[in-house]
Amino acid sequence: MEICNHDLAVNAMNGFKVVVPPHPLISHWVSVIRDQSTPTHSFRSAMGELGRLLAYEATRDWLPTVPRKVQTPMGTAVVDSVDPVEPIMIVPILRAGLALAELMASIFPSTATFHLGMARNETTLQPSVYLNKLPVSFPKECNILLVDPMLATVVAAVDLLKERGAEISQIRIICAVAAPPAIKKLNERFPGICVYTGAMDQTVNEKGFIVPGLGDAGDRSYGT
Repeated sequence: MEICNHDLAVNAMNGFKVVVPPHPLISHWVSVIRDQSTPTHSFRSAMGELGRLLAYEATRDWLPTVPRKVQTPMGTAVVDSVDPVEPIMIVPILRAGLALAELMASIFPSTATFHLGMARNETTLQPSVYLNKLPVSFPKECNILLVDPMLATVVAAVDLLKERGAEISQIRIICAVAAPPAIKKLNERFPGICVYTGAMDQTVNEKGFIVPGLGDAGDRSYGT
């Protein structure tokens, strides 16, 4: 497993990668969501901005392009455009994933969003599924952004994606803050998968919360 900034990630080996993009705006929005004094509306807005930046970083070397000619006011230009044939598949895990994924569609020419509702048992810390709006089968050439702010239920979510035909190479995971326990499980279960995160912390408490983390992302996003 490698933990790397984006400059190193592009040249990393074909194993499991955790990428913390070294962008000052990413650091800024992480600082906002960490701050316990950030009000609900500002927290949710910061989550959206962070998710948009992480989606940009996660797809910079991952989007197929096609050349075409366009007419400018001054002449003809040959340009490269993102291939619109297959939209980016965005899969937010409810409910906190909605906030992190809220602005992602704004940077892509074409997207499709499929919701997964998953809850973690506070005693066993095991996830259960209460909503599954995944497609019957993911197209073989599509790219999937799986959005789980704290990686709380991400292993079970990847299993569900694979059940619907997705390959590990088609999936990139976006989270706000990550920690070693979830990273270790992903690395053991899904070699080769890649995680893009705003920050890496080192500790998880007995209730499964990342420390210092940012608290309960769902509660803080929606005030309930």
